[in-house]
Order: sequence, then structure tokens, then C-alpha cells
Amino acid sequence: MKILIIEDEPTLLATVKHFLENEKYIVETANNYRLALERIGTYDYDCILLDIMLPDGSGIDLLKEIKALSKKDAVIILSAKDSVEDKVLGLDLGADDYLAKPFSLMELHSRIKSAIRRNNQKGESSVVFKNVALFPDERKVFVDSIELLLNRKEFDLLYYFMIRPERILQKTSLAESVWGDYIDQADSLDFIYSQIKNLRRKLKESHAEIDFQAVYGIGYKLV
Repeated sequence: MKILIIEDEPTLLATVKHFLENEKYIVETANNYRLALERIGTYDYDCILLDIMLPDGSGIDLLKEIKALSKKDAVIILSAKDSVEDKVLGLDLGADDYLAKPFSLMELHSRIKSAIRRNNQKGESSVVFKNVALFPDERKVFVDSIELLLNRKEFDLLYYFMIRPERILQKTSLAESVWGDYIDQADSLDFIYSQIKNLRRKLKESHAEIDFQAVYGIGYKLV
């Protein structure tokens, strides 16, 4: 899962980034309005952590841009401004949650998991497709109640597909969401084929009723 942190305070930005990376998230950052707007317009994220006070603009204006672009990213506002008016305005504009600074990193993680769950899983603790159940919080997958052991990338890849069943997903979107934005520096996207091949083998061996279908020239879909 991929998170964007929009925060201009260097120490807090570094602390949150390090913590979330240790929790197995892909983390991208932006320390000003301009860069944040560029990232939001170019990439999709599972969750955006949004500071209201930025050196060259307002986080509230960024939230308006996110909604104007019809982005589905979950948004949690992070701000030292703890007034009722700020909370109400942010939530009215479509933010999923609001956390006042200073905050506990464990509480932040809990809020992130809840926001992503509400956004992607309609509030459920698991994602189920056919006889496969995936639990994002525990990072576990079960086929007919028997646990399927996957590595980090295999899990992230399967999760990305399972919240979008039967949809054709482009290779570039898969790469950016599972491997991060720096994937544009790669020479090719052939490694995605290898990852899907390995994941498909594990699913088949466990008698899963799902499979990946290649769509020539575009990408893959889960069927």
C-alpha cells in the first residue's frame, strides 16, 4: 500500500516516513504545495496525510483539488490547528479523518488502517473474492481457510487486484502502486510478469478459484 505524506516540517516528515516504511508501506513525500499538487495529479495513493499549513499554499485547497480530480485516495488531515471549524471544513470537503498534532505514531497508524479499510473495503476487515480472503491489517491471505504464505510484494500485488476484481489494470499503474513512483526509472516492466507468474503458481497450488488474465498490450485483470 502506498502513502503520500504532505508535510513541511522536516523532522516530523522524516519520523513519520521512517515509521510507516517500517510498517511495510511504500511512502512518498512532498514538503510544499507545488510538489504535492504534482504528485496528486500524477499518481494514486491508498492514503494521503495532509498538513493544512504549507509554505506556499493551503492543505484545504489541496483537498479541494483532490476532490475536483475525482481521486479515490483516502485523506487524513494532520494539523496543529485543532479548532472545530478546521475539522468541520476538512471533513465537509471530503477528508476521511482529522488528527491534531502532536499525535502518537501508533494512533496515526490505526487511523490510516481504518481510513483505507473504509475506502477500499466498505468497512470490512477483509477482502474476499471467490474462495480467497485477504486481511490487510494482519497482512495474511487464506484460501479455503488455509493460510497462503506470500512475500511482501506478492501480498501487495494481490491486494491491489482484489480490491479491483474483474478490472483491467495497466502495468504502469501496478508498478507505481506496488513498487513506488521511482519505477519510472526502470528499463522495463518485465519484472511484473515474473511477479504475477510466481503469485499465479502459489494460487494454483493452493487451489484458489481466482487467476490473473493477461490483456495484450495493456496489463492484467483478476478473474
